[in-house]
Amino acid sequence: MAELSEKARSKLHSLNEALESGAMTRVRRIINSGLAPVDVAHLIESSPPKARKIIWELVDKEIEGEVLQYLAIDIQSQFLSDMSAEEVVDATADLDSDDIADMLQQLPEQVTQEILSSMDHQDRARVEAILGYPEDSAGGLMNTDTITIRPDITLDVVLRYLRRHQSLPDMTDNLLVVNRQNEFIGALPIRKLLVSDPLQTVREVMSTGSTVIQATQHETEVAKLFERHDLVSAPVVDANGMLLGRITIDDVVDVIRETADHSLMSMAGLDEDEDTFAPALKTARRRAVWLGINLVTAFIASAVIGLFDKTIEAVVALAVLMPIVASMGGIAGSQVLTLVIRGQALGHLSGANFRWLFNRELLVAALNGVLWAIVIAILAWVWFGDPRLSLIMAAAIMINLMAAAVAGASLPQILKARGIDPALAGGVILTTVTDVVGFMSFLGLATLIYI
Repeated sequence: MAELSEKARSKLHSLNEALESGAMTRVRRIINSGLAPVDVAHLIESSPPKARKIIWELVDKEIEGEVLQYLAIDIQSQFLSDMSAEEVVDATADLDSDDIADMLQQLPEQVTQEILSSMDHQDRARVEAILGYPEDSAGGLMNTDTITIRPDITLDVVLRYLRRHQSLPDMTDNLLVVNRQNEFIGALPIRKLLVSDPLQTVREVMSTGSTVIQATQHETEVAKLFERHDLVSAPVVDANGMLLGRITIDDVVDVIRETADHSLMSMAGLDEDEDTFAPALKTARRRAVWLGINLVTAFIASAVIGLFDKTIEAVVALAVLMPIVASMGGIAGSQVLTLVIRGQALGHLSGANFRWLFNRELLVAALNGVLWAIVIAILAWVWFGDPRLSLIMAAAIMINLMAAAVAGASLPQILKARGIDPALAGGVILTTVTDVVGFMSFLGLATLIYI
């Protein structure tokens, strides 16, 4: 959620004071007249579970739907599950069809069907059209509330037609031009409509080079198109070119934010919708899986060390220096891994240019390997006064940095090809690789020289 304005922050501070003092009347007044729905949602997300229930119960029915659409999925689902079908329909009556569809996707199928059956025919048809597509696709992201016109009418007719509407859909920068079969053929920018001769036809003024989005496109591809072409909205069509709806920039901003959250949280094995104030048992259950995976990888690294226990007993200094080898490889590998994952996300990487990137990273690893191998070898010599140990350290650092570059560059490509999220699985696999290679090379060389 966006950072709060100073005014909103002040009201939230007053609200928190009222909550702590138990002044519920004042809390209700601030929530329903002093705060925007997005700020109310922020307050709910920033509160422990008990306070959340109190705040939600004080929210007026008129703004419940608006507050719901700004809440994180987990919290939103919790509130929706406690509402009847009629209450959900009433709360979401003024929301866009895409926002309603997003909410319904968090509910059980039986509840969703019950809510759909409670809607009027037009609203139900719009929501069902969106629900027919995957949540992370353009079809699942679109809004079916569009204004369409025919190409053979004059601009004067278009203006008179628009004046019959009480308001236009949010972020309407183009009117969508379709034929009698509802096939999309172009767009009439509002800015052209307002300055052109009213006697001209739509066909004469409209643009036929509009960016068109296929309903099956992934939401990340949609976000890239919006970024690349500086779009405010874009039409969505099916495989036959039939107009289905449009996607607006506010939905794309949500996609970009969710993608960024996913990349950040996945590094720690957490879901992007992780609730800051979720109950302890629920949080513990989610984190236990990742901790278990980490335990397995830690045992693998420990097993490698155990193979060389006699060597470590003979040369105690090895135990002191082992973390340096593993750490240098881990950091170097993480740098490459992050770069490649970012390249994948931006669509920069392909089979044609990956080889160049791979070779570049090998060269970088070799250069840094030589530099830091010399530095660490000198430090080890000064510390322990053993030239053999210095040479072992230098060789192990060199080997591990090269292995880190190979693993960091290759893992995202391999994982993506197998349908596994590199941001989620790449880090733990990379750590295992660099630890195993680092310990194996360092202790293996020490065994050859000392034993």
